[in-house]
Amino acid sequence: MFQVEMDNGIVKITVSRPYGNLRGIKYHGVENLLDDDLDRDDRGYWDCSWEDVNGSNGKQSMILGDRFQVIMRTNNQVEVSFKTTWKSSDPLPALNVDKRYVMLSGSSGFYTYAIYERLKGWPGMFLWETRIVFKLSQKWFQYMAISDTRQKIMPTSADRERGQSLAYPEAVLLKNPMNSELEGEVDDKYQYSSESKNDRVHGWISLNSGIGFWIITPSNEFRTAGPLKQDLTGHVGPTCLSMFMSAHYTGVPLNATFENGEPWKKVFGPVFIHLNSVSDKTKATSLWGDAKQQTWKEIISWPYSFPHSPDFLKSDQRGSVIGQLSVQDQYLKVGNGPARFAHVGLAAPGDARSWEFQTKGYQFWTRTDEHGNFFIKAVLPGAYNLHAWVPGVMGNYMYEATVTVTPGSVTKLPPFVFKPPRDGPTLWEIGIPNRHAAEFYVPNVTKNINKLYLEQDKFRQYGLWDRYAELYPENDLVFTVGTSDYAKDWFFAHVLRSLPDGKFKATTWQIVFDLPKVDKAGTYKLRLELAAAHLAEVQVRVNRRDAIRPDFTTGLTGRDDAIARHGIHGVHRSFTAALPGSLFVNGRNTIFLHQPRNQHAFQGVMYDYIRLEGPPQSTH
Repeated sequence: MFQVEMDNGIVKITVSRPYGNLRGIKYHGVENLLDDDLDRDDRGYWDCSWEDVNGSNGKQSMILGDRFQVIMRTNNQVEVSFKTTWKSSDPLPALNVDKRYVMLSGSSGFYTYAIYERLKGWPGMFLWETRIVFKLSQKWFQYMAISDTRQKIMPTSADRERGQSLAYPEAVLLKNPMNSELEGEVDDKYQYSSESKNDRVHGWISLNSGIGFWIITPSNEFRTAGPLKQDLTGHVGPTCLSMFMSAHYTGVPLNATFENGEPWKKVFGPVFIHLNSVSDKTKATSLWGDAKQQTWKEIISWPYSFPHSPDFLKSDQRGSVIGQLSVQDQYLKVGNGPARFAHVGLAAPGDARSWEFQTKGYQFWTRTDEHGNFFIKAVLPGAYNLHAWVPGVMGNYMYEATVTVTPGSVTKLPPFVFKPPRDGPTLWEIGIPNRHAAEFYVPNVTKNINKLYLEQDKFRQYGLWDRYAELYPENDLVFTVGTSDYAKDWFFAHVLRSLPDGKFKATTWQIVFDLPKVDKAGTYKLRLELAAAHLAEVQVRVNRRDAIRPDFTTGLTGRDDAIARHGIHGVHRSFTAALPGSLFVNGRNTIFLHQPRNQHAFQGVMYDYIRLEGPPQSTH
């Protein structure tokens, strides 16, 4: 097997030819930052997980090129291509892939991107996941950094092998690790997941050589499912990941489904692999700060001007969209007006929630300012719907008209007014409509800890699903409106009760509240906003706990797996229960929330927000 070397005097990379897999990265006197103990083509690569429409041949496949080409070679830039051409006789996904590596003069790193393409007439398939994997040298890298507060020395692969397996293979209790300070901790790659909007840079630091390895993602336009999509960043190996598409925290709905004959093309990346160093090794962790500065430089430079593929559109080939969003809730005296710091985005046409499930196209998101103004720049030409949600306001907004973006255009949209779902006045509410469950009570763990999360992001600790039965050993949760505090008295996840025999018991939560005067002829609305759900169901009963038929049910919903994977949300879901006034009584009432699905420990829901509305008032 031949290989290609790219060297700008700062960084040298070695890539197999024609496969296009990274074999070596030389930097700052270290011959190879990748793991030399692995097979040469198993150190840095693009791959995908897929299945054909018949449910056969599904597997994880490296994307291996079969043709190499030098695209551009000047004193300032080198760009090379490794193309994969699909043949009907191949037991591989029906995709053509053009992997590119770009190195610029004076740059401490290199760029990589790929063009995925399906031609008309090709057989259908499911694409579950695609990513770039970097397996770094265990000799050099020990310290992983994801954010300002999520950084730590990590265990080794050998530590995991010596550890005790827990409820699923990804979670291991460390025993006798090489670093004794990690003794008794849990290691689980899902504890290091991040939302797309927060994951612009992550990587590893070599404490003994003062070198940093970073994946910088300058734009999220090519990632799937919008800014709240959670995914893996890195894990023991040491492994560093650039995830473009996966079903993590979403489940089957996020698989990209291609029908027989359906054509498709998408550019993933470029992402920048940034390498940095510090002469004083005792200050190696300061490399995180340098990586953040480099990240802002990359973001400001987007869209890049240097990629040579005509499929990557430059700044003058894109357009911009500007507008203003306000909120109008007829039953609120405070909170109407400009939609401050709302999330606003463009996605392929669909319904008001479709952006959370889109996998094939591009999305472009921004935040409004304090006056509700927004500016979405560098948008690829095409037809879009505009979506928005506002922190603290329930519901999803979608501008029904198609927004058409053309090259070089600035599309000024009319002022939008978001009228959130509302049928009557608020009688009571629990939580904050913010699409996650972090404001609720997350307990401390009593065993199997990860020290990184003792004071922050406690929901990332392993085994919190078992804490519910410890905190409520006899009776399930009861929340009394006006007395209870959801930050202390509402467990963050409606989970099952673990029993001594290894089985799980369904749980029923109660919301107790007073209604001084019931409108028997009216209809009350119970709004259930779910931050996550996994093979679960919420049944609602009013004042009749043992009624055979619930007054409302969500039905079986969700495959987020957020409970097991330490998320504080998965895919957001909204339900509205129309409850006849005849179900209520003057005085004390109780709403029972029953989760009956109890096959395994991780079935359950996380509530985002619950609100009871009274019947409409004529004055409104």
